[in-house]
Amino acid sequence: MAEVQAKRLAVVTGAARGIGRAIVLELLKQGRLVAGLDLNAEQLKELEKVVAEAGYSVITKCVDITKTDQLTEILEQLAKEHNGIGILVNNAGITRDRLMMQMDEADYDILMSVNLRAAFMATKTVLRSMIRNKFGRIINMSSIAGVMGQAGSTNYAASKAGLIGMTKSIVREVAKKGITANCIAPGFIVTEMTSVLPEPVKEAALAIIPAKKLGKPEDVAKAVAFLASDDAGYINGQVLHVDGGMAM
Repeated sequence: MAEVQAKRLAVVTGAARGIGRAIVLELLKQGRLVAGLDLNAEQLKELEKVVAEAGYSVITKCVDITKTDQLTEILEQLAKEHNGIGILVNNAGITRDRLMMQMDEADYDILMSVNLRAAFMATKTVLRSMIRNKFGRIINMSSIAGVMGQAGSTNYAASKAGLIGMTKSIVREVAKKGITANCIAPGFIVTEMTSVLPEPVKEAALAIIPAKKLGKPEDVAKAVAFLASDDAGYINGQVLHVDGGMAM
């Protein structure tokens, strides 16, 4: 099992459901202290219930991560209360799918605010305590769309590719301070977000996955837990595909 430092606070954005919820549970199983951030208060209550049923507890914060003052205030308070934030998982993300010629400027702007700008601001905020403590694990949730491109999702693909560039730049700035930054690029993962897709879309995705099966949120969560561990301390600036071979 990958070595962990349980006392370091891990913060997960977009934590209330799907991949985010699985990440919270996996980090808790490792014995970590975890704070989950999400916009949906009701879903955060459900997260607390699920976590309690599993025998753990989680700190939850309802926050609109596109409101920078609100986001930074919560992160700074968490860092103050827990002697810094050791792990940041920028998992929150949305889609606003349309063909590029039909896409409104608003669809582009709101998606970038959630998927890329909020991740930038969260990372900028937590870096202060990471540099002070000479330790940090930053894990950004990209996508195979950011690696391969995706028709009908130009804004989404751009945001996820942007996370990759941001991650590599972070490494060049702060790796010498004991901080790692990596991306995970999930493929087709079965979540509430993907469950509403038409069956032909799912079948088309399955056809190009060599593993011939769709991924689960737990597959992504285990990859996050590894990159958050001390055993991953010399892995930096990488993009880990969790996609069954889809993006080879």
